[in-house]
Amino acid sequence: RNERSGLKQLYYVLLSMRPNQWTKNMIVFAGLVFSRNFFERELAVKSIEAFVVFCLLSGMIYLINDIADIERDKLHARKRERPLPSGMLSLKVAAVSAAVGILVALYFAWIIGWEFFVVTVVFVALNLAYSFGLKRVVLVDVMSISISFTLRAIGGVEALRSLEPTIEISPWLLICTLFLSLFLAFCKRRHELVTMSNAGTHRRSLREYSPALLDQLVGITAGGSVLAYTIYTIWPDTVSKFGSTDLVYTVPLVLMGVMRYLYLVYTKQKGGSPSRLLLHEKFILITVLLWILLVIAIIGGF
Repeated sequence: RNERSGLKQLYYVLLSMRPNQWTKNMIVFAGLVFSRNFFERELAVKSIEAFVVFCLLSGMIYLINDIADIERDKLHARKRERPLPSGMLSLKVAAVSAAVGILVALYFAWIIGWEFFVVTVVFVALNLAYSFGLKRVVLVDVMSISISFTLRAIGGVEALRSLEPTIEISPWLLICTLFLSLFLAFCKRRHELVTMSNAGTHRRSLREYSPALLDQLVGITAGGSVLAYTIYTIWPDTVSKFGSTDLVYTVPLVLMGVMRYLYLVYTKQKGGSPSRLLLHEKFILITVLLWILLVIAIIGGF
């Protein structure tokens, strides 16, 4: 009976880590792709290791966030079914698992490289600050999420630099990541605000947002995402690095993906879960896959 109970608790810990959200960590591979090293076995393995570390860290952060919000989640129609607020997962087990998981992830981050370790420490600190305070502050909540994505991108490059120090962090990678993550986060806030009757109770920062403000912010960040990526494709350093301006031919796919997402947010009232849309919305999934294949074909010289 104790063994079964232990296995159930382990299962509920894994469930609370929200594996369906781990697609967010795919940004770690951006450095591998745009440094033209996706066929280098050692560097590819290093990127996979970095991805696993960020998956473990983000899973533990989700667990800590559930601990911080346990009383509030008990009153939420959907979140009260989660393992922790429903009582299926012990609070003690959740706390111990989160602490051990973070320490294990940071240990492996240290093995990957010192610079990568520093990035993961900052990532953990930022997300802890978000869980226990920043998520209640209007605009700061979304900016914290965006910086978290940017740290993933930086971490992916630093993991590669532990083997190949000549690889550089492109400022355009960071700018594109910043704008795109802000766009997705503001879309999520808008979805929550317009579809939930008690949005302010669900998320305190939503009391300070309005549909009009979020519409403006969504428009700014959507345009910024496409514009930043477009400039990157024709930037002199990019042309010099890849030997042509062919990367500009991927812009229509990026534009189509952003427009499709806006369609889903404003017409279909979706956008509450970017990860779920990426995995289940066929149009966006196909667009992303085509973009990945085209980028690899162009920068790989096929």
